[in-house]
Amino acid sequence: MKELLEGIVRGDLLHGTLSHLSGVEDPSIPFKKVIRKIVIKGKPLYQVTEHYQQKVLHWNLDPLACSALVDASLPKCYLQGVFQMTSAYFHVLGGKNKQLKVIKKDLSQTTTEDHLSLSHNRKKNYSLQDGVAIPFLVELGLMEANGKVIAKKYDKFKQINKFIELVSDVLPYLPKDRPIEIVDFGCGKASLTFALYHYLHHIEKREISMTGFDLKADVIEQCQAVADRLQYSSLKFVLGDINRYIPKEKVHLVISLHACDTATDAALEKAVKWNADVILCIPCCQHELYGQIKSAELKSILRHGILKERFAAIATDAARADILETLGYDVQISEFIDLEHTPKNLMLRGIRQKSAEREQHAKKRYLSLKEALHIHPSIEKRFPLSED
Repeated sequence: MKELLEGIVRGDLLHGTLSHLSGVEDPSIPFKKVIRKIVIKGKPLYQVTEHYQQKVLHWNLDPLACSALVDASLPKCYLQGVFQMTSAYFHVLGGKNKQLKVIKKDLSQTTTEDHLSLSHNRKKNYSLQDGVAIPFLVELGLMEANGKVIAKKYDKFKQINKFIELVSDVLPYLPKDRPIEIVDFGCGKASLTFALYHYLHHIEKREISMTGFDLKADVIEQCQAVADRLQYSSLKFVLGDINRYIPKEKVHLVISLHACDTATDAALEKAVKWNADVILCIPCCQHELYGQIKSAELKSILRHGILKERFAAIATDAARADILETLGYDVQISEFIDLEHTPKNLMLRGIRQKSAEREQHAKKRYLSLKEALHIHPSIEKRFPLSED
């Protein structure tokens, strides 16, 4: 441990991760800390990224302070630390009686540049790496057999990695003592469905059961054939309408990716009625409110078709978020992928956490939005709200 800490002070640490809380999970304590070396105005620093259940925080430390942070965190707060240095790899494990086991692997034959670029424009440290063959990506035609991502598919590769990153944030809300039941509405060609299966089953080693739905028979047949070739035994693709599906087990995670217009609301309705623990939704083609919105105060926006279309999409997702919060979900809307890669770039994430105060505030917000814009969204028709 002493060698690791001295290396951090010297500035040898390139990337590190502290994980696996040593005590009872506390929302005030980040469940993971990621450390990476950066250079700002010629000065070496360490950027610390703290991952909480509902937020992510970033801050910078000098090497001495970073070494002190690691020393204080292991094993008091975290039972595992993984550190990539310029010439060595350290894996630190906390055991009984707070004893630390330090495993060191010599990496002296590699260079700093091979591990990590220190600029802010460094190569992204993805969960799925370019250059490492991943069977489902090869099957889907995104990656060559040698692991090289096909150039024209790189945007999709980035999208898949971003999706995995967002899924990792909700893992604490999914069961650990039983299989995670997952339903994917409108799976389409299912690149993100396969990514989710790979991440949860092969990387996180979680027991899962997934079902993907779509209305196109040829798409379902093709996806099931891929799943069979990959031996993804717990992933099934079903031809059918989501409105008629009745799950046999408790559903923990519902995803709806690019379901058009009010089909998104149908998926949300199912998720809520099943009391799903987590909802991940990427809306698409929000046309419903375009012809409804009326507001004299917003005439400068609404008189331009393209602005009205974008505003209507924003209003639709805002209404969905408020409605879900009135129904017992803590909702966040975040950027799914850079706008330059796809215009369908927002993800609505709902985590089931009852709060009477939040639900009441959300109801007031929604009713105010509805009145101001003279709208009647589809999602409210599925969950009527009283106006008392």
